[in-house]
Amino acid sequence: MKRSTLFFAAAAVGLLAGGAAQAADCPEGGLRFGVEPYESAQRLLPVYNDLSKLIGDKLGCPMQLFIATSYTAEIEAMRNDKLEIGEFGPLGYVLAHQVAKAEAVATFGTKDGKPSSYYASIVTWPGSGIDKLADVKGKSFAFSDPASTSGHLFPAFGLSRNGIDPDADIKAVYAGSHTASFEALRNHKVLAGELNSEEINSARLHNEYDDKAYITLWKSEPIPIDPLCIRGDLDPAFKAKLAKVLSSLDLHELPEDDQKFLAANEDPALITVPQIDGAFDQIRDLVSTLKVDLSKL
Repeated sequence: MKRSTLFFAAAAVGLLAGGAAQAADCPEGGLRFGVEPYESAQRLLPVYNDLSKLIGDKLGCPMQLFIATSYTAEIEAMRNDKLEIGEFGPLGYVLAHQVAKAEAVATFGTKDGKPSSYYASIVTWPGSGIDKLADVKGKSFAFSDPASTSGHLFPAFGLSRNGIDPDADIKAVYAGSHTASFEALRNHKVLAGELNSEEINSARLHNEYDDKAYITLWKSEPIPIDPLCIRGDLDPAFKAKLAKVLSSLDLHELPEDDQKFLAANEDPALITVPQIDGAFDQIRDLVSTLKVDLSKL
């Protein structure tokens, strides 16, 4: 696995206020919450600062927020006991569960109280010379990150199922995030690439998405949305308390702009609900099918 450092999201700011006084059962120094760079840090920071404070207020614990510089950097941080809480992508979670003691306990929910889902897609733009998925062969292609579920694993599967070797038959570019991958497509820096439903909804929110500007070549089945995880070696009683808080958040308590950002899924309810490790067995099956070596991500 790549060794990478974390970008401290608040830059020169230290602890975020998490209640008037620290509860007796909080870990010494408070809690550290890591988030993968699925969006630009500029967009993530204000939302997750507020979300961190909401969690801290309910626990009575000070919170420290980190936006990772890469998907694997967040996993490394939890593996090295530098995070107690992490929001991972599904593929990142499978690896974090394997090497960093991460345990899925919650996720964002739908209006009927079930875990939300999203989808991955492969797109091009009018005038690219690509009319069907087979035409992607030999062309430049933007993935987001090697450890991304919708930004790499599922698009690679879509290519493979259609006779295109994702490792040899395309000119792959790893943009670093879904936003960066979208910008590469939007600015015609690549001829094709990944684009997931959350990035589409976020771009719409910022008036940056035009349906006519993209052609969908392939679309995945529903994917379970990012789990909220806790490090498995925490005190059992505190773990239970933390899991209860993380799986029962009412995100309507956040500012309106935050709510709009977090509603970028197929059935936004602005709540969190319980999640289990078994929900990600389909991701493990896909890893096995594609013979992905998680240790090399």
